[in-house]
Amino acid sequence: MSGVSALFLPPASTAGADGELAVWWVQDGECRRAPFAQALAEIRAPWRLYLPVEAVTACAVNLPTQKARWLRQSLPFAVEEQLADDVEQMHLALGPALADGRHRVFAVQRTWLAAWLALAEGVGKAPASLHVDADCLPGEGSCLFWLEERWLLGGSGAVRLACGSEDWPVLRDSCPPPQRAFAAQEVAPLEGVEVQALAGNPHVWLSEQPLGTDLAQAEFAARQQSSQWRRWRPLLGLVGLWLVLQWGFTLVQAWQLQREGDRYAAQSAELYRQLFPEDRKLINLRAQFDQHLADSASSGGEGQLLGLLGQAATVIGGEPTVSVEQLDFSAARGDVALQVRAPGFDVLERLRSRLSESGLAVQLGSASRDGSTVSARLVIGG
Repeated sequence: MSGVSALFLPPASTAGADGELAVWWVQDGECRRAPFAQALAEIRAPWRLYLPVEAVTACAVNLPTQKARWLRQSLPFAVEEQLADDVEQMHLALGPALADGRHRVFAVQRTWLAAWLALAEGVGKAPASLHVDADCLPGEGSCLFWLEERWLLGGSGAVRLACGSEDWPVLRDSCPPPQRAFAAQEVAPLEGVEVQALAGNPHVWLSEQPLGTDLAQAEFAARQQSSQWRRWRPLLGLVGLWLVLQWGFTLVQAWQLQREGDRYAAQSAELYRQLFPEDRKLINLRAQFDQHLADSASSGGEGQLLGLLGQAATVIGGEPTVSVEQLDFSAARGDVALQVRAPGFDVLERLRSRLSESGLAVQLGSASRDGSTVSARLVIGG
């Protein structure tokens, strides 16, 4: 059971939930004593809460069905006659089947248990499981264990209770054999029972034994899940915030790209209308431009113009900060003069280099700064 801490409520806890009540708690193989609130602050999750058997009624009952979906519904009717309190006020936990076919059942005051769990949940430290101290004793037959000035009685039988040494002679005949006891050396032995001496701390020893029935069932099982959700809620909130920010960033980026694309489309359309003013309808710019290229491939000047523009369009389109303001074509010289505007001289030089690398003859003519931009004349071809 290493790696899981344990906190033991003492018999005095039956008086009610109290953050100042001294409790024993085990962590990293060491046992410490501190007020319940302080132990909660220092204990690491996951941890188990051990209830004193004095707060619990343990009984064994015959259930009318073995179907899991009906077992819990039949519990109140099966245990009602064995409880001193109103069954409606009790939290019932179903344990394993015994050798004789009966089922072990634990009953605990619902409000009492809820009050102790509320203290833990209030600081985000709900236990991972709930157990009864006397239900975690090992072995076949009857097992007794000296803890906090009383004997715990458990084992494979139906009985789960706390008693004094003076009570054992009365209980002995009803406890199935073998009968074993574990206690510190200084504890007086029980009549007719061999006591095995414990060298270490009794709470540490009990926390290392196989676990009994987990009482975190029904509405208290939901409490465990709810508390664990609250523990992770801040992290999940941060993840949600990050996703919202990412979504917002993606939308802004898409909007910016859309605006940039619309600007390029408008510039292209304006350039097309300058070249082909006779085309009054602009439906598909790329298809209409390709058609003009095909129609004029063999026609002198116009075909030469379209050829140069076709080669330069891809390069110029790759510089989103460059805009074409004017175009002049000289059939005699076989060149196209573009009046362009860019953010700086470095952008113009980069554009000139890229046009040259594409196989075009390019000359960068007069350039002048106009406010925050630079206007220049590019001559392509010739």
